[in-house]
Amino acid sequence: MDPAIISLLTLTLRAGTSLILATLGGILTERAGVMCLLIEGVMLASATIGFAADHWSGLACVGLVAAVLTGAGLAAVHALLSLFFRRNQVVSGLAISIFGTGLASFLGQRLGPNGSALVGLNGPRFERLAIPGVSNVGLGSLFFSHDFLTYTTVVLVGIVWWFLFRTVRGLNLRACGENPKAASALGVGVLKTQYLATIIGGALIGMAGAHLSLAYSPGWTENLTGGRGWIAVALVVFSGWHPIRAAGGALLFGAISALQFRLQTSNVSIPPAMLGMLPYAATLIVLIAVSLGKKRFRSPAALGQPFWQE
Repeated sequence: MDPAIISLLTLTLRAGTSLILATLGGILTERAGVMCLLIEGVMLASATIGFAADHWSGLACVGLVAAVLTGAGLAAVHALLSLFFRRNQVVSGLAISIFGTGLASFLGQRLGPNGSALVGLNGPRFERLAIPGVSNVGLGSLFFSHDFLTYTTVVLVGIVWWFLFRTVRGLNLRACGENPKAASALGVGVLKTQYLATIIGGALIGMAGAHLSLAYSPGWTENLTGGRGWIAVALVVFSGWHPIRAAGGALLFGAISALQFRLQTSNVSIPPAMLGMLPYAATLIVLIAVSLGKKRFRSPAALGQPFWQE
């Protein structure tokens, strides 16, 4: 295969990793019946806090843990507002997203040395785990030259699919999103299931943020995610709340991002702003195509509807 194509496919997987993780978090949350519109803000806050912890501790794993806990913590606030106080889940999710965006900007400007910004600072990163003798031969770079989080993401896609569609707990979780009253009548702890699904989903979104600041483009800049969180929200719908389709969709947008970078470094006479809008334009086109197509994916029947367990 042409080395240029292999390079493009390799970059596609790297660019798609954070999208896959964030979309998996959204799928878990919404399959349980809780709206998940907080992805963008949670990714930003997790990426910022994860990189700050990474820089100050000198350990990438500490940054990862900090990012995951940040994601889980913000998602727990959303669960508290949505499930305990029974607030509007759309408003709660958007509020958390806006709060996370502001928090990322505030902390990013103050967590550097002597209260300075994190811009331009360095820290340990998750290096690519190249396998000698394999990673540089043919398709080896496509499959054996990625970082730890990318390999973990591939495994997580299979685990989430298996959990949702091959286990009793996964069936119970989906039942909470489809008919919580029937699930409760059968002895399922609906609120407990929804709480756990939301928090675990938030942890996966936090991991997505960690991948951005600790592996894909190590460091911190303002608006680090570049709107990937909103693309992930669209991918949840585009995938029909299915992990395997979500991974395929994320790789599609990863390919568009990779192509965008390749075009920017070539001599094509296309304005950078137009190249930068390619992933978002593709998101709109795909969503329109899905909505107009013959096969329309149905959302969980009780998605966004508060449930009070008697």
